[in-house]
Amino acid sequence: MVLLLSACRVDTTVDVRVQTDGTGSITVTATADPEVVQQAPGLADDLRFDDAVAAGWVLDGPTSTDSGGLKVSLSHPFSTVEEATALLRSVNGPQGPLRDIAVTRAISDSELTTSLTGSLQFQGGLDALADADLLAVLGGTPYADNLSQRGLQPGDAFGFTFSATIPGASTAASAYGDVTPLSWTVPLDGSAIDVSTVSLLPRGTGSSTWGVVADIAEVLLVVWCVASVGFIVFVARARRAKAERHRIQSGG
Repeated sequence: MVLLLSACRVDTTVDVRVQTDGTGSITVTATADPEVVQQAPGLADDLRFDDAVAAGWVLDGPTSTDSGGLKVSLSHPFSTVEEATALLRSVNGPQGPLRDIAVTRAISDSELTTSLTGSLQFQGGLDALADADLLAVLGGTPYADNLSQRGLQPGDAFGFTFSATIPGASTAASAYGDVTPLSWTVPLDGSAIDVSTVSLLPRGTGSSTWGVVADIAEVLLVVWCVASVGFIVFVARARRAKAERHRIQSGG
């Protein structure tokens, strides 16, 4: 689907979503426009994802789009940011556009630090869309002649977007809690885009349910301490008063 026909267009998105606890998911989505489907009506039946599913990816599609195109998604959950980094590298392969992309996190008493590092770059043009074995079978760059004959550039037929949702680095987009992820469109001219992002999220704030619970617990602790001190003072005064009455009665 990456470049099925040079007169058509395919857009691909790699989306990584990280939660505050380090878990999350990665989703790879490819969408072909109606022209691709018209010129290759058997495309949906020809696609094979057995290896990806066997590796733990969840397949959604292929499904038809409202405009008559075709869409397919593969998603994979992760339990740690280290696993997320490994999954991104497996998606990218040896020469894909995700250059040393990595997700890390660090926790201190006061804040959670989540970092995204690396860059986005297509090196070798369309060669980056195929591995060495495929290039050897094809005997050259895939679809290069088709593009050249029509006077098209790779960017006219293919688009690649990388997006990331990181705790503290995405802003609310609606009253329903939706967030707008960080997003980069990778140029196909060989230039590089730095995606390095560091997000600091204070711990124990209202940014999470546990932050709210922590705030409530702190208030209750203060109230309990004040009440305890008051009770102790009351008991001490009552005992003193009782002792004083007993002394007076004994003296009388």
